[in-house]
Amino acid sequence: MKFAVFFLLPSLVTSFTLPNTRSTRIVTSRHFSLTKNGFSMPSKTLSPLSRTIATETSINMSDEAVAVTPPPEEKSFGQKAFDAYVKTANIATTLFPLWTLLFTGIALKSPRSFDWFTTEYFTAALAALMLSMGITLTPDDFTKVLEKPGSVAMQFSLCYAMMPFLALGLGKAFGLDNAMLAGMVLVGSINGGQASNLCTYIARGNVALSVLMTTATTVGAIVMTPLLCKGLLGAVVPVDAKGIAISTIQVVLGPIFVGMTTNKFFPNFVKKILPITPVVGVLSTCILVASAVAQVSEQIIHAGMPLQLSCLALHLLGGIVGYALPRLTGFDEISSRTMAIETSMKSSAFGFLLAKLHFGDYAARVPSAVSVVWMALTGSILAVIWRYIPIPEDEKN
Repeated sequence: MKFAVFFLLPSLVTSFTLPNTRSTRIVTSRHFSLTKNGFSMPSKTLSPLSRTIATETSINMSDEAVAVTPPPEEKSFGQKAFDAYVKTANIATTLFPLWTLLFTGIALKSPRSFDWFTTEYFTAALAALMLSMGITLTPDDFTKVLEKPGSVAMQFSLCYAMMPFLALGLGKAFGLDNAMLAGMVLVGSINGGQASNLCTYIARGNVALSVLMTTATTVGAIVMTPLLCKGLLGAVVPVDAKGIAISTIQVVLGPIFVGMTTNKFFPNFVKKILPITPVVGVLSTCILVASAVAQVSEQIIHAGMPLQLSCLALHLLGGIVGYALPRLTGFDEISSRTMAIETSMKSSAFGFLLAKLHFGDYAARVPSAVSVVWMALTGSILAVIWRYIPIPEDEKN
């Protein structure tokens, strides 16, 4: 009878075991190890009964884990279409230099194609460009920029100290006549262009900083452009200060404010339309470039290689120095990219207008027209290259 008890003992223990066998003994961390299916316990630390229970528990828990895993949700047709649009828009933005060349070619071949694009449309396109950038910003972006005004000061000096003298040196190096040389200096002495804000966005730079730089150099043009032209050329170029101030508010500050306000009070709406903004910016810039080129297409065609090369060198070297100098003086990657694009991309259309109104020789306006093309190409190429060069993690904030 004594031996019979020992034979019956395993059956009695099993009969009193709970149906849910998840937790039957407490083990310390030295009794188990982690596997891809969960925790496992070495067999030598367990009795035969415990090994059986542990195995059943592992199977039960594995089955339940599989049971609670939801199947992946299939995307709706609308979501698939939106994803396809985002991919297409990204490719279209990347091809920004190609679109610039295409629109320039059309303007040179058929200038009348852009006769419909009057001054009112020109202003509206600039406003649309700035609105497409403003909607990506918040007031906090400008607050952070204003905490470090050194970037704005550095770019202002690049715009009105380095670029005018670079333009003068290149003009003389390529043997331009006096009228062409005057036009080159004028291009170097004007403010940064609004298209730089779009290229900064594409290059993953600081758009808020770019907008402040554009505004600072635009307001600065009231004093700096006439002063530089007089000092370097011995000519007085009158500038309509009130007109520049009004245009700055209408074309730059107003749309930026509307965009930021929309972003602040209607964030969900902004998230839905945000993928559209780069396309709007690229299209606006291409039409603006084409319109300016169409107005002086004949002069651009007959400008000659020296003027073409000098304009290209001005914008290209401006971008290179505008990046290298800030980096060498301790500015971060994002700010340096922003300054490079802002320095390279001058407001050539504004230069064309000034030359048309205030320079007696017709040839003086041609460098500004040629500059429109090379400015857009150089800035867009720099932006696309930087778009695919990652920013170091320690410099993203």
